[in-house]
Amino acid sequence: MSIFHLLAVCSGMSFLLYGVSCLIGESMVQEFERFGLAKYRTLTGLLEVCGGAGLLIGLWSPPLFIAAATGLTVLMLLGVGVRLRMRDGVLLTLPAFVLFVVNGYLAIEAWRRLSHVL
Repeated sequence: MSIFHLLAVCSGMSFLLYGVSCLIGESMVQEFERFGLAKYRTLTGLLEVCGGAGLLIGLWSPPLFIAAATGLTVLMLLGVGVRLRMRDGVLLTLPAFVLFVVNGYLAIEAWRRLSHVL
């Protein structure tokens, strides 16, 4: 398994799990209230679940993969922004930043690979 595929599977599974947690986890209710974004919790959870599933299914459909990775990149950029706005420390901001970088890499690399095929 290549690094690309390993990162895609890890990211996809992470977003599936985190998205479900966002939808049903009490701690996430409190976290989104702390952010002042309680009304966006369900939407965020659904986007994470769809993005995670899109990465996993997209391993067999490059356009779906690119869309999912790009969407998750934007979502994590927003997540980093929220963490910075809340003045959360480096340790709390780091997971969103790492997922931003990983999904950005996945989107660019998938686009590169697809353009070589066309």
